[in-house]
Amino acid sequence: MNTTRLRFLTAGESHGPSLTGILEGMPAGLRLEAATIDRDLARRQQGFGAGGRMKLERDHARITAGVMAGLTTGGPIAFSIDNLDHAAWADRDIEPMTIPRPGHADLTGAIKYGYHDLRLSLERASARETAVRTAIGAICRALLAEFGITIGGYVTSLGIVHIPAEDPPADPAVFSDRFARAETSDVRCYDPTIAARMHEAITATVKSRDTLGGILEVAALHVPPGLGSHVHWDRRLNARLTAAVASIHAVKGTEIGHGFLSTQRPGTQAHDALHFAGSTIRSNTNRAGGIEGGISNGAPIVVRAALKPIATTLSPQASIDLATGAASPTNYERSDFCQVPRAVPIAEAMVAFVLADALLEKLGGDS
Repeated sequence: MNTTRLRFLTAGESHGPSLTGILEGMPAGLRLEAATIDRDLARRQQGFGAGGRMKLERDHARITAGVMAGLTTGGPIAFSIDNLDHAAWADRDIEPMTIPRPGHADLTGAIKYGYHDLRLSLERASARETAVRTAIGAICRALLAEFGITIGGYVTSLGIVHIPAEDPPADPAVFSDRFARAETSDVRCYDPTIAARMHEAITATVKSRDTLGGILEVAALHVPPGLGSHVHWDRRLNARLTAAVASIHAVKGTEIGHGFLSTQRPGTQAHDALHFAGSTIRSNTNRAGGIEGGISNGAPIVVRAALKPIATTLSPQASIDLATGAASPTNYERSDFCQVPRAVPIAEAMVAFVLADALLEKLGGDS
């Protein structure tokens, strides 16, 4: 039995003809056009360090169900995104892939499903699937916008280059300014000085035929207090957000608010003291990242994600040819050198999905 108001499915392979998405549970009467989705799809394809495929694809969502005359009907919303690169692969005779890449799903997928050709793992495990998630998030953003909720994100570190750690701001205006500045940067960093160093780090990584990971931050502004719950483990908003963000390819760690930084502080300096501002309860800090006891508290919700370097590298890594049992270096499969700037809209999308679901859980209603 489904326990959420919203749920979605994705289908398709990296080099198949298209990707498909279905979102169920969206209320009727929400204005939605393909252009709304395409804006976020375009953002996902932008970022310094992207691989060659981004020069080929121009993602477009073709809505096939759940929307009539520009309004959602209340039924499942379905759409497809064509893979423009499919034509270059459709008629090629491709030899089976038998050398797994360390850190990818090549080997584990083959063990689980009994594949003899590792490309069957590669095709579905590819981050190409996140195009659908980005589209789903764009639809959820449209719902959240009706309630004044906005979501944005930016990169805080690439490799050893990073913005100094700090507590999340309590003022939504600070985040709005960061969002705007980050969107003018090809590494999606709001600090121009740090962004320049990140640019240099990616350039050095490309020259060394390697890959680079990093950390991104997503914030949701004007989220009302009371979303989520403390009464069951799977209703806690922080748990739902971290699970959703951790499901993104290459994400190896997540945190809410100042998260791991709080372990370095005593309790009196790790939480958000309260005071009255007129008749309203306020806090001057946001160390909790907008969530206390699994419930939103009205402050900006802040989620961070750590992404490992992509497993596909131009420089071969030691592996084994499963067909012969002999030691063999990996073969290169086209990929990004640094995916972190492109991952920001994907993380935003997963946050949007969880918050839209929690909002509908709170408010109910079919329209």
